[in-house]
Amino acid sequence: MATLSVKPSQRFQLPDWHTNSYLLSTNAERQRDASHQIRQEARILRNETNNQTIWDEHDNRTRLEERVDTVNRWKEMLDKCLTDLDAEIDALTQMKESAEQNLQAKNLPLDVAIECLTLRDSRRDIDVVKDPVEEELHKEVEVIDATKKALQRKIGQSFEKLCLLQEVRQQLHSDHRGKMETLDIDRGCLSLNLKSPNISLKINPTRVPDGSSTLQQWDDFSQFSKNRAEAEMKEAVELREAIALTIAETNNELEAQRVATEFAFRKRLREMEKVYSELKWQEKNVSLLHLVPWGLDFLLWDEEPAALPGSPGCTMVGSASGDQSLCLLQTLEEITELQKDIQHLEDDLRRKFMNLKLCHTRLESRTYRPNVELCRDQAQYGLTDEVHQLEATIAALKQKLAQAQDALDALYKHLARLQADIACKANSMLLDTKCMDTRRKLTVPAEKFVPEVDTFTRTTNRTLSPLKSCQLELA
Repeated sequence: MATLSVKPSQRFQLPDWHTNSYLLSTNAERQRDASHQIRQEARILRNETNNQTIWDEHDNRTRLEERVDTVNRWKEMLDKCLTDLDAEIDALTQMKESAEQNLQAKNLPLDVAIECLTLRDSRRDIDVVKDPVEEELHKEVEVIDATKKALQRKIGQSFEKLCLLQEVRQQLHSDHRGKMETLDIDRGCLSLNLKSPNISLKINPTRVPDGSSTLQQWDDFSQFSKNRAEAEMKEAVELREAIALTIAETNNELEAQRVATEFAFRKRLREMEKVYSELKWQEKNVSLLHLVPWGLDFLLWDEEPAALPGSPGCTMVGSASGDQSLCLLQTLEEITELQKDIQHLEDDLRRKFMNLKLCHTRLESRTYRPNVELCRDQAQYGLTDEVHQLEATIAALKQKLAQAQDALDALYKHLARLQADIACKANSMLLDTKCMDTRRKLTVPAEKFVPEVDTFTRTTNRTLSPLKSCQLELA
């Protein structure tokens, strides 16, 4: 006779069983809702940060293009200014050489005047007089000395102006070379993209390098160089005109003095010839008086010597369900979706790091701009803001990724609890089914009784249900 044996284990009440099933379903639904909320927040965050990153990169690329256009426009202005400056230096050099040649040409008239004065010092007795010829010769020497001093003064001024022009040219050339280097650097920054092999993270790329200038200082410096060059060229043009005028005036003065001196010479020679003729006539008359003493009165009416003629001269969702199998499938679907979103978050993080490397490389490259070109322009401010924005975006994505991974871990833990509870209930169902099969003995004759359920638990080569297959794949 069979006896009943009670297994020594904890016995739960039926409400406890219902409560446990309800809690498992409710917790699963709550976990799915939390995961769904995190997934939606992650998608919103990814969309917002992607749009922000795309627009920031586009705005900074536009700023770099505008900066390149501005620097290139200044470079072209400096090119023209340098060309004009070189032409003015050549023209002033030629004018200076012309003045030097004219100064050298003044030596011959001076030597001639001095020679004439020296020759006239050989006059004897009463003929050593201070006549108009001597005055004109001395005046000619003074005019030649004055013209030489005027030319020498203009030559000195032209030499000083050439030195100033060379100094301005050196300054313009330095500014032009700096802008060329800046154009190469900024164009290199423009050519960079997320697939460039030479982008990397830098140490403190948003620092302000020593010697940096403001945009206003940069513009003032370039404008000052250009204005100074234009002012010096204007003065050089005026100086060239003044030199040309001085050369013409000195030549005219010297020519006028030459004409005046020669006129004085001719006048003096005529006067001397007249006196000489008078003296010769007197000498002749004296000789005749010795021969014919009484013929003196007759000779007094003789003809007088003719006067010599002279000539003058010109001049710039998931929903909740009470069934645990459906709850398990929904949890598995939520895990799959959450894994996809985590993968998207990781991909976005990698892309944001590439964007950050691009910004770091651009900022670091622009620190090598020379001299006053190292200015804090709009592109510099935009790249710095983009770095700060990317750092905040990466921090937000990391935080959301951590939340998503925590939610995934919670789903996996609750999935394990669901699977354990499902396994318990499957075992209970099997046992109750065996009990129902055993109770068929009460209604079916013993010779006709065939068990519908195997009394022993065996492992057979059978095809697993989709639920078990999914569980194995997750494991």
